[in-house]
Amino acid sequence: MAFDGLVVHAISDELSSKLVGGKIDKVYQPENDEIVLHIRNNKENFKLVLSASASNPRVYLSTNYKKENPINAPMFCMLLRKYIQSGNIVSVSQVGFERIIKITVESLDELKAKTTKDIIIEIMGRHSNIILTHEENKIVDSIKRIPPSVSRVRQLLPGMTYVLPPSQNKLNPLNKISRDKFKETISEFDGSISKCIYSKFLGISPIVSKEICFRSNLDISTPASSIDGIDFDNLYKEFSNVILNIKDSNYNPCLAIDPSINKLLDFSSINLTLFDNLKVIHDESISSIIESFYANKDAKERINQRASDFKKSISIKLDRLYNKLKKQKIELKESYNANIYKIKGELITAYIYMIEKGMDFVEVQNFYEEDCPLIKIDLNKNLTPSENAQQYFKRYNKLKHAKKEITAQVELSLEEINYLENIILSIDNCDNLAELDDIKEELQKLGYMRGKVKSKKDKNNLTTKPNEFLSSDGFTILVGKNNKQNDFLTLKIAHNDDLWMHTKNIPGSHVIIKTEGKEIPESTIFEGAMLAAFFSKSKMSSQVPVDYTLKKNVKKPNGSKPGMVIYETNSTIYVTPSEELVVKLKKQG
Repeated sequence: MAFDGLVVHAISDELSSKLVGGKIDKVYQPENDEIVLHIRNNKENFKLVLSASASNPRVYLSTNYKKENPINAPMFCMLLRKYIQSGNIVSVSQVGFERIIKITVESLDELKAKTTKDIIIEIMGRHSNIILTHEENKIVDSIKRIPPSVSRVRQLLPGMTYVLPPSQNKLNPLNKISRDKFKETISEFDGSISKCIYSKFLGISPIVSKEICFRSNLDISTPASSIDGIDFDNLYKEFSNVILNIKDSNYNPCLAIDPSINKLLDFSSINLTLFDNLKVIHDESISSIIESFYANKDAKERINQRASDFKKSISIKLDRLYNKLKKQKIELKESYNANIYKIKGELITAYIYMIEKGMDFVEVQNFYEEDCPLIKIDLNKNLTPSENAQQYFKRYNKLKHAKKEITAQVELSLEEINYLENIILSIDNCDNLAELDDIKEELQKLGYMRGKVKSKKDKNNLTTKPNEFLSSDGFTILVGKNNKQNDFLTLKIAHNDDLWMHTKNIPGSHVIIKTEGKEIPESTIFEGAMLAAFFSKSKMSSQVPVDYTLKKNVKKPNGSKPGMVIYETNSTIYVTPSEELVVKLKKQG
């Protein structure tokens, strides 16, 4: 992970320079695994974010933290308020060269005596934690309690003595590593040089390892044991330079971005020269870099976590519908063969003189076909010939009437499957919790989810915004993120002469190209179709069919589900979704 020992060293130095001597004014816990400390120091206010998120653990000073706090503070938050609120920060340090930060706070206890508490933040992926300890390393509590049932190796429970995580048996680069020791370490490693550096030396992430190789003009896949001569000299020199800069607190925080798809790639406390062909943003504050990197990433992760329960519920319903549809199609296929049962009944009647009760089958000539081939007719030996014929006629009549009913049921199943697949897509398109609430409310109204249905809102207003793009020819293109937005765009925003687009028979978003009374060029139609394909279930496919027509040809049937429409007199274009083009159009917008 990018949050390695180098970044922790940099953030510890930054926190130490800004927070030591400061007073903790307030303590909040907006998430189950996240703490925010409001700190006042040197007439400045700071927000210190401590996150033990399994996906995005981090520590940084925030300038743009906007999460709402729960009405009732969680237990761990109340504990921190009791022990460290109004306390002064004495020190901030990195433990060894590990991804562990210790914040020491001095405060008064109930008897007005000074006591010292330590807030220990372990940044270790899914094992991340925030622990409060007092004298002699006794654990007061942790944001994630680890009982023996979870880990036999290391428990974190109130009253236990805090011990560091198990050693990884790596060399600490902050301790002077001689040229000979470095040579011995890499020559004994069975694997690539890049893997060797982050596997054998403490606090170094894969991205920093690649950066050291890049600066040394070494291919990252080069076997570590084969490096010698000038290659070894360059490697040892660059490795030593990186570590020396960290020891001297000479940082160069940066964030690498792929501008073609506007994607954050990685960050570090050192300059990432291997990304020089892309966009690299530099900042004096490592906190600013961390906040920029994790802001959208964490928000998306939180949305996915909150959506997981009803997304799972929808997936279960979909699986049932797929099985139901499979059985319906088998029955429908059988109903198309209803005529064979009629023929068998008539053949039994015609050849009744050849059949006796107790026979399992009879073979007769089928005079309903050319050449009169032999046909085998299964019989129920407990029935008379006449009763066997009646059984076949009954089966024929049942299938004949069922054909129409099953066809209607298949259409209903397909419609429901299409709707629920659209819901899954809408959840994936969510950028904020308000959009997720829109989907949740819709599912509650239709009975797919339990919960109290809110009172009707003004249908002429949206609580969330659809995606907006600008074509290369200057036309506004609107893309719905969920069914509520889709209906609003198609039925309220679009004019009759606007162009409406949607993937053909594939769950996806409604796309509106605003014409403003002008003729739409083919390039804009192509770009609109690209957006329709990108915001659909076929995002990763090629040659996706997209239907388009004037909005006046699009109708919403009475009683149809949200987002469902019918259309006519359409054309179809085939496109392959391109994330680069989507980002380009979004930037222009």
